[in-house]
Amino acid sequence: MNKPLDLSQFDFSVFPPSLLGRLDFVVTPPTKEPLPAGMHSLGIAEERDTLLLVPEGLPPTEPVPFLVMFHGANGSAAKVLPFLEEHAREKRFLLLLPQSIYPTWDLTIGGHGPDLERLEKALAIVSSHFAIDTARFGFAGFSDGASYALSTGVTNGKLLSHVIALSGGFMNVYHKEGKPRIFISHSPEDEQLNIRTSALKHYNTLKEEGYDVHFHLFSGPHVMLPPVVEKAISFFLGKTPGRAG
Repeated sequence: MNKPLDLSQFDFSVFPPSLLGRLDFVVTPPTKEPLPAGMHSLGIAEERDTLLLVPEGLPPTEPVPFLVMFHGANGSAAKVLPFLEEHAREKRFLLLLPQSIYPTWDLTIGGHGPDLERLEKALAIVSSHFAIDTARFGFAGFSDGASYALSTGVTNGKLLSHVIALSGGFMNVYHKEGKPRIFISHSPEDEQLNIRTSALKHYNTLKEEGYDVHFHLFSGPHVMLPPVVEKAISFFLGKTPGRAG
């Protein structure tokens, strides 16, 4: 029987970083004036552009928490915004809403590509206007978006402080970096993604590798639930929901 391929000693530097899901983006001081409060299209694409919600009352000289939210398959920014908009406005954090070029994210279809490139551009635009709080900089997602957030977030763990996976499926990571705090939520009643082969599997793997992982179990079908989102946002902003696993 063939042994599983051990990638721990593999030299990933021979591959282009983007192929592995690696972002070149780094947080730098802003060079432009802050964008006014409200919803902004970033002008990255004519269709399914990336959106940025800027809440009222951001401190003019202090770093701002920044959360990137990836929608699910066949989704859009409009489908996930209602679950997060009030939190962003009340708790005053920047909310970036990318939109996949295809019905779902490129990583789900065949590997990192145009969605990662557009994400890179969007992050650079936000960073040019706002000082980002690197202790509150996270990737989040639902369903396929959770798979994307978890995979890309763990790959770029030196960049991020938090990763949130709401009812996600796979975790496709060639090489992990850093140790962001991770929040995973799932329901045993999920009719689309089995909890044992998705959320619990990822939880156990990440715990064994030394990540600070929090698992939230809830009851219900494969949907976003406001109480689950509220716990995830509290986790992101520093209030630990429940106990570590």
